[in-house]
Amino acid sequence: MKPSNANSRRDFMKTAALATAGATMLNPISIPGAYAAGSDVIKIALIGCGGRGTGAAFQAFETGHNLKLVAMADAFEDQLEDSYSKLLQKFGKEKVDVPQERKFTGFDAYKNAIKEADVVLIATPPGFRPTHFEEAINQNKQVFMEKPVATDATGIRKVLEVAEKAKAKKLNVVVGLQRRYQDNYIETIKRIHDGAIGDIVGGQVFWNGGGVWVRERQPGQTEMEYQMRNWYYFNWLCGDHIVEQHVHNIDVANWVKGSYPVKAEGTGGRLIRTGKDNGEIFDHHVVLFTYDDGTVIHSECRHFPGVHNRVDESFQGTKGRTFMHAGNHGVLWDAKGNELYKHNGEHNANPYQTEHNELFGAIVKGEYKFADAENAAKSTMTAIMGRYATYSGKIINWDEALNSEVELMPDTLDWNAMPKVVPGEDGYYPHAIPGKTKVI
Repeated sequence: MKPSNANSRRDFMKTAALATAGATMLNPISIPGAYAAGSDVIKIALIGCGGRGTGAAFQAFETGHNLKLVAMADAFEDQLEDSYSKLLQKFGKEKVDVPQERKFTGFDAYKNAIKEADVVLIATPPGFRPTHFEEAINQNKQVFMEKPVATDATGIRKVLEVAEKAKAKKLNVVVGLQRRYQDNYIETIKRIHDGAIGDIVGGQVFWNGGGVWVRERQPGQTEMEYQMRNWYYFNWLCGDHIVEQHVHNIDVANWVKGSYPVKAEGTGGRLIRTGKDNGEIFDHHVVLFTYDDGTVIHSECRHFPGVHNRVDESFQGTKGRTFMHAGNHGVLWDAKGNELYKHNGEHNANPYQTEHNELFGAIVKGEYKFADAENAAKSTMTAIMGRYATYSGKIINWDEALNSEVELMPDTLDWNAMPKVVPGEDGYYPHAIPGKTKVI
């Protein structure tokens, strides 16, 4: 589970090629049901019916293949019903065939929904994804899973283990690190790996934005329900925004480098988002990730409203530099500033749609093409290692991070059970203090 230090960048990219949108393993597979020429219906189950899950179901239908949503699962009935109504209104009963008996709610709902389907869309809060992914693969299902894939090292180790099972069973797994399916990133990074700007010696990746929603505590809510409704603000569910959000940019750094960092050091804290309704997460993280060849990537993410925002990636090589961002932008310059390549983003496909097009296209053809889970787990682990560094104020290396036994998930998942982090008598949640907090 450690990053390989022996392979060259090009060797790494060959072995990690399955993590990219263009990678293929054209091995015929036996999928439940005969999908030749799209003649039979592919049954899908939606696990996690929030905005991202509903969006994933929309994108699955928009592939144009003969799909039918046959089961839905969510912790909350109201969230499931809202998603069901939106999907039914858009696609009709012929596509959205989810009677009451195939609507499952509660913490164990995913098990029943997965049984009904051929393909599972997993979009629950990140803390649940290792368990839900494991169940899907144990039941021999093809999988689309949102990022990040875990919130602590225990979850990462499980995902890596299950990823090997998925490979052995030749079950396609696509993970929603959609930049891997985005034309400007694919084309620009291909040229980097072909040596256009030499060896990468430095870089900067950013997700600086204004923050996300807050859901007020309601009368009668248990602590478990409150945290589930406000999952973004609790590490067992979200992992902090360096994991849940900034993982996209960190994954680009790993993709460009063709490896994973060996250590992290950084700083972070709570300057603006400090209220009782802001849980335990930080509002800013600044991390230096060091790779085995000495390359240092500067990683920065923050949630400060009313300030300059920035979401992009820059890298410097021995022969030039590059700049990319999600708005279909990708440019390469040589060492003198002459433009070597500029991506034409006009009419580029929506990468959120492309990842579903690729997955269902492979399934319809009976092909095994995608094994994203291992790379997604290691990029998620990179972000978690960054959180370990900012929370502790220590230099954290890859092996100690990956082998951490600090487990965030509650011992019991029940509406009346207590999560591990609860508010104090003053109503404020405890949060990490660099220099004092133990993370490993």
